[in-house]
Amino acid sequence: MFFATDLDTITHGIQLAVAPVFLLTAVAGMIGSVAGRLARIIDRARVLETRVDASPDSAPMTTELEELRQLRKRGRLVNACIALLTFCAILIGLTIMALFLGETTELQIFRIATVLFLSGVTCFLLALLCFLTETVIATRVLKFGRARKSL
Repeated sequence: MFFATDLDTITHGIQLAVAPVFLLTAVAGMIGSVAGRLARIIDRARVLETRVDASPDSAPMTTELEELRQLRKRGRLVNACIALLTFCAILIGLTIMALFLGETTELQIFRIATVLFLSGVTCFLLALLCFLTETVIATRVLKFGRARKSL
């Protein structure tokens, strides 16, 4: 396998490979945000589970059990979002490697880089849809009408 030794080729390879890094930065930020949402979901579920476990069998905890069901659904969406973001990061990382190798070696892998990049962007878009769905479910649980009545 031939590796380029001239500075211009290596510089151009680095420039090509650095562009997708900006998407990796967005993915990392989004993983942090979504992981925070997952932590809040888990904390709320623990509080509700403690209430349900402590309640007498004769007292139906329908509100708490319904909220737990919603939290379970939100947790699944957030987990799917994190998985998609992780796959996105892996695919973008592989894109960076393919672009650099394609520029600095004789390997003709630019088509592979294109497929990897588009797959990564697709995973990112699907993760955004999961995030949107989870936030819609989270706000649907809120009961603003009940708060207005107590004022």
